[in-house]
Amino acid sequence: MRLFFGLGALLAGLAGALGAFAAHGLRGTLSPADMATFETGVRYEMYHALALLAVAWAATQWESTLVTVAGWAFVVGIVLFSGSLYLLVLTGTRWLGAVTPLGGVAFLVGWASLAWSSLRR
Repeated sequence: MRLFFGLGALLAGLAGALGAFAAHGLRGTLSPADMATFETGVRYEMYHALALLAVAWAATQWESTLVTVAGWAFVVGIVLFSGSLYLLVLTGTRWLGAVTPLGGVAFLVGWASLAWSSLRR
């Protein structure tokens, strides 16, 4: 599960960098609503990057394919949820907002899989 630990660390660092970019590079150029949307993407990326660290830890505690499902669901969720918000704000392509809920569903699948994997033992 080094992969999920590495992805978690990488995505958490990226969230920190994107948050700094928003605070210093985008403030004043985006509307308050777009800034809030971008910051939501950063926040959820960070939450779920940390969740990937939890997945890596869980994989060392019990063997379950559901732990792996949870990890990939979090990765997919970050790409779809946070990625769509970043692109929506930076490109103005509003239809990307329709992709965001798919990322939210992936996050829910990840959390449910992680919970179920711990309860199945």
